[in-house]
Amino acid sequence: MMLDTGSPSFTEFLSSYAPHLLPWRRGVPAEPVGDQIPHATTIVAATFAGGVVMAGDRRATSGNMISQRDIEKVFRTDEYSCVGIAGTASIGIELARLYCVELEHYEKREGRVLSAEGKANRLATMIRGNLPMAMQGLAVVPMFVAYDPDRGEGRIFSYDVGGGPYEQKNYAAIGSGSIFARGALKKLYRENASAEDTVLVCLQALYDAADDDAATGGPDVYRQIYPVVAVIDEEGFRRLSDEEVEAHVRSLLEGRSQSPDGPHAPLR
Repeated sequence: MMLDTGSPSFTEFLSSYAPHLLPWRRGVPAEPVGDQIPHATTIVAATFAGGVVMAGDRRATSGNMISQRDIEKVFRTDEYSCVGIAGTASIGIELARLYCVELEHYEKREGRVLSAEGKANRLATMIRGNLPMAMQGLAVVPMFVAYDPDRGEGRIFSYDVGGGPYEQKNYAAIGSGSIFARGALKKLYRENASAEDTVLVCLQALYDAADDDAATGGPDVYRQIYPVVAVIDEEGFRRLSDEEVEAHVRSLLEGRSQSPDGPHAPLR
């Protein structure tokens, strides 16, 4: 039977019957082409008491040009997880969509959901498959976050281009603005904070990234383009509406009007 591959993995099914549909099986460019293709940039994540927040800016760049101002970089992958992409935008979006199918296929085939570690490892395998493309400048480096019902907490996993999964404690950032975002997260993060406070911390981190990294887009109030923000807890995945994010952004901007470098962390 064509549908009976002996494996619950959808990507393994495609590898056997339609390998050309996999994003990393379409031929490796003869020369590096990374600067010619739009790249997605900064993603941040932070845990809170009982869950996790992920947020991503909306800018994509090709070299020194802004190629898109409202790209989507944060994707719901199942009821209790999501993935954010940095790197080559087209491959990253396709990989995120394929990963959604991978998790759904497994659940239907096995009649149960993967554990948080299982989901993280499945994504690692898919990233590893893209390594030849990554060596030619078409790298995709996602971040995966999930609510773990066994632990009752949010978890964060980052990756290298070879697919190595690394669980991060409390917060993480990826993409071109990650060094600045991580500095803000390190300064502002508080364990056991509320979901609302953690959302604001993530938005502050993205703002700091955009302040110092030209490839990261800040909130565009006039065009009404705001970061994508997702909250995952025991009730599942929820993407904040633009109106909710706008309220947080306006609060952030009001504070920045008095203190352009952002809030200060207490010394004690």
